[in-house]
Amino acid sequence: MQTCRGPKAPGGPWGASDAAMIWVWVTLGAVAAQTVRFMLQKQLRAATLSTAGATFARFIYSAPLVALLAFTYAVLTGQATAVPARFWAFAMAGGFAQIIATMCVVALFTQRNFAVGLTFMKTEVLMAALLSIVLLGEQLPPLAWIALVLGLPGIVLLSDAPAASGPWYRRIVNRGSGLGLASGVLFAVSSVGYRGASTALPAGDAFFRAILTLACVTAFQVVAMTLWLVWREPGQITRVVRAWRIAGLVGLTSMAGSTCWFVAFTLQTVALVKGVGQIELALSLMVGWAVFGERITGREAKGLVLLTLSVMMLVWAD
Repeated sequence: MQTCRGPKAPGGPWGASDAAMIWVWVTLGAVAAQTVRFMLQKQLRAATLSTAGATFARFIYSAPLVALLAFTYAVLTGQATAVPARFWAFAMAGGFAQIIATMCVVALFTQRNFAVGLTFMKTEVLMAALLSIVLLGEQLPPLAWIALVLGLPGIVLLSDAPAASGPWYRRIVNRGSGLGLASGVLFAVSSVGYRGASTALPAGDAFFRAILTLACVTAFQVVAMTLWLVWREPGQITRVVRAWRIAGLVGLTSMAGSTCWFVAFTLQTVALVKGVGQIELALSLMVGWAVFGERITGREAKGLVLLTLSVMMLVWAD
């Protein structure tokens, strides 16, 4: 098979030579944990927390756990590394971009053109591939590009856009599509930033570099969101603390999901990880059918086929 990884990971039990298929399973683990976290955050949002407050719960409860995990793993394995300036540039850029991207998505929820905007947001995978080339010097084989392009119409079919109305250009050029495109770009920047940060560390195995990067990023995000909530939404931090039962579970699932994402980014290029991660759309649809008896339409079935083929091709392209 063709390889499409960037710089080789330093040695250790999670070295690059052992990463052939691990990244696929780690990505699927991230998708599963992320799905549970979204369910919990939805409950938090309904419990008088603002959107920013529910988002803050993800960071404030997971950051200490991630820091403890990073410290414990470093001590038990005897690993340490220098932290170059390049790491901080990538990590802080990624963390800040993720916060702003989330704000764009929240604003997108209020738009009538939500489905169109969501479709634009899903172009994140292609944007991440382009940014990886520009910022990290990574390359993808032709089969991976074909798979990424093939997955895009699958996402469009699964987005369940409402019946078209009005001139075509107004359905595409509007505030909703602008917010969707902005969030897609920013999420791509955050993902590439996280990979750039973890691969900038000169020593340690893949898990050590991933968890150290995650610890630094979540600490930065806690500080940034604390300042924002104190300034713009006083009282929200107190409500997050009072909702500790559900919020704590949000923190645990966030730590599990984020750890998996960061490990996957360390082992593999962002474009392939995000491409495989899109299987979340198909899994959600299948769960709705199996658990809730929701009917799968012909449009959704076509989207499932295209997205499944895309993911299979991405795995084969590794």
